[in-house]
Amino acid sequence: MTVAGDVTEGEQLQELLSAAGIESQLEPAVDHDPEALDDPPLKVLVAESDVDGARDAIEALTERDEAEA
Repeated sequence: MTVAGDVTEGEQLQELLSAAGIESQLEPAVDHDPEALDDPPLKVLVAESDVDGARDAIEALTERDEAEA
């Protein structure tokens, strides 16, 4: 669906999608050494049937944030 830059962003997207009634999962976007201390990018995955709704929810958040800036 989309790639989050780090765990915090991934969790924020997951919370947004959950508030919109869309279940999601986080998955590493790249092979990552589990002992590394950095914060790897994550894929935010949703069911195929929820992709359009998830995009709409993320776009609405983006538009709201831009309007507040």
